[in-house]
Amino acid sequence: MASLQPVQILKSSAEEERAEVARMSSFVGAIAIGDLIKSTLGPKGMDKILVSTSPHNAGGIEVTNDGATILKSVGVDNPAAKVLVDISLVQDDEVGDGTTSVTVLACELLKEAERLIAMKLHPQTIISGWRKAADAAKQALTDAAQDHSSDPSKFHQDLVNICSTTLSSKILVQHRDHFVNLAVEAVTRLRGSGNLEAIKIIKKLGGNLGDSYLEEGFLLEKSVGVNQPKRIENAKILIANTAMDTDKIKVFGSKVRVDSTAKIAELELAEKGKMKDKVDKILKHDINCFINRQLIYNYPEQLFSDAGIMAIEHADFEGIERLSLVLGGEIVSTFDDPGNVKLGHCKLIEEVMIGEDKLIRFSGVELGEACTIVIRGATHQILEEAERSLHDALCVLTQTIKETRTVYGGGCSEMLMANAVNNLAVKTPGKEAVAMDAFARALQQLPTIIADNAGYDSTELVAQLRAKHSQGEATSGLDMAGGAVGDMQALGVSESFQVKRQVLISAAEAAEMILRVDDIIKAAPRRRVPDHGH
Repeated sequence: MASLQPVQILKSSAEEERAEVARMSSFVGAIAIGDLIKSTLGPKGMDKILVSTSPHNAGGIEVTNDGATILKSVGVDNPAAKVLVDISLVQDDEVGDGTTSVTVLACELLKEAERLIAMKLHPQTIISGWRKAADAAKQALTDAAQDHSSDPSKFHQDLVNICSTTLSSKILVQHRDHFVNLAVEAVTRLRGSGNLEAIKIIKKLGGNLGDSYLEEGFLLEKSVGVNQPKRIENAKILIANTAMDTDKIKVFGSKVRVDSTAKIAELELAEKGKMKDKVDKILKHDINCFINRQLIYNYPEQLFSDAGIMAIEHADFEGIERLSLVLGGEIVSTFDDPGNVKLGHCKLIEEVMIGEDKLIRFSGVELGEACTIVIRGATHQILEEAERSLHDALCVLTQTIKETRTVYGGGCSEMLMANAVNNLAVKTPGKEAVAMDAFARALQQLPTIIADNAGYDSTELVAQLRAKHSQGEATSGLDMAGGAVGDMQALGVSESFQVKRQVLISAAEAAEMILRVDDIIKAAPRRRVPDHGH
């Protein structure tokens, strides 16, 4: 007689969720993540406080409204929620901004998918409709994009508008014009190279955000050695990564036995001789400034002082890499062949004070586009958030210089795309049209959320915006300053085409991936084998 016991396929501690349960689990996890950061969207979005529980920073707090930073810090266990966290981080890496928008759009698409599945539409039918809708939306966005790259003054205004729109939802909004000028000047100095390594950001406590400024050249957060020149003109700089402590015996566990104190003095002299030989080799490079990645100890420092050379020690690795790029020199570790070493050059090196700290300023550097932005602020949290906001703006500006097309913000682009999808849905027979309608509704949710976060009547505003677009006013969007529908062209609310397109593509792909899931299997944890000491 056959046994009626269920057949156990998976290991006893493995878990499986199937069909409707798996789909529900995915939807719930993804929608929860979207709802978590929904309130940070738009110029009137709210901030979140993130409290660290890690052992080395217990109780440390971050105040931010950057979607990627929030999601990176929130530990999620739900697989679908992890997908949304990943697309937010990819958006941050790819274009620098739109991290909240992409997660919220994916979340709204999944909310619509939940309703459609409740109406007994098959996931593959929904996906097929969504793909056609995404193509129509992409085409509408491309058609609406403008390109002013051939007119320098208009393109500069585009950069200012895009930067202004990006910073309008950040902590820097109170000093927006000041930071817009800083960011646009820093990026236009790059002359289209898009190499953000040439822009260094330094955070210094004290003053307020309005005291931040752009410093031409390069600032290094180090100090000059004792009794060495504090100012050098027409500097020839050797950048090195070498150990300067061979005045000690470095063999592990070595012991030296001597029969008199005179022998100790001889040992010390031999070690000093080695050190002096190394410094002499360095001096043969005909330099007046030596910068080392590692420490420079007392004796070599004294030798450099006697030779009248500025020596800077312990310039951290990132600092050395940047210095090499900015000064046009190579990082060297051996000094036997001075003729083949490429030295760095700059017109002036001097020590400057910012707040209570001494820094070294390199002016007139080889890489003319290099600059440093010094951010001032009252607390560490403000400085950290200001740096994140400025970094987002710099990333968006460099992307815009590469992909010069722009679109209008304030919900204008979303409404354009939603209208294009609705027009396609009307012409499409069958169930796919229902999925397209849902895609359009999800796009219209973004301006709704932006209005809700500002405390305005979103239903009224979005209805007015839809009517304006239907009447052919394709530049209409939400004016968050006045709580009304306004002309985005007149208000100068522009966004990068690349950012908007990436938001649409990433959100649609992520929602599609989560919608395809009908089974979630959690592997059995590996058992720990007790260690009996063999």
